[in-house]
Amino acid sequence: MKQYRDQGAVGALLDEYEKALTEVITVLSNVSNQKLTTIVDDKTKDPDCRSIQTILTHVIRAGYCYVIEIRKSLGEQIDFVERKTLSSVKEYQTSLQEMFMYNEQLFEDYPDLHLEEKDPDKKIVVAWGQRYNIEQLLEHAIVHILRHRRQIERFLIQLNT
Repeated sequence: MKQYRDQGAVGALLDEYEKALTEVITVLSNVSNQKLTTIVDDKTKDPDCRSIQTILTHVIRAGYCYVIEIRKSLGEQIDFVERKTLSSVKEYQTSLQEMFMYNEQLFEDYPDLHLEEKDPDKKIVVAWGQRYNIEQLLEHAIVHILRHRRQIERFLIQLNT
């Protein structure tokens, strides 16, 4: 039986984030290392969307970046993580789990973190220029995972035809 976190909105966000990542990890369980690195979309101008490998590299880095943006907004002096290309499906599955633990650590470090902010001037301005409160940024992170899981599934259809 599924265990749910008892942290209200934070628990719900973490549960859904973990669920989304679990879905990606499950999709990857049938992906060979050859399919991982195969260029599926050679026409895209987005280098993060050429293969399952480039998608996962992007997803993991973004997952860290969302939390780093929050930590920076809280006054931490912290650098963004570098993009790290991995060579196996197993490494990506492990890295996805590690990235999620980094997200969980935010709420251990800041147990009274206020999720909502209505004043646009107090919202976090992220690297791509959008303004988010913490809840919105984490919701974006979850949907980001879902969108790229769908993209990976579509790539697998192409690779299997």
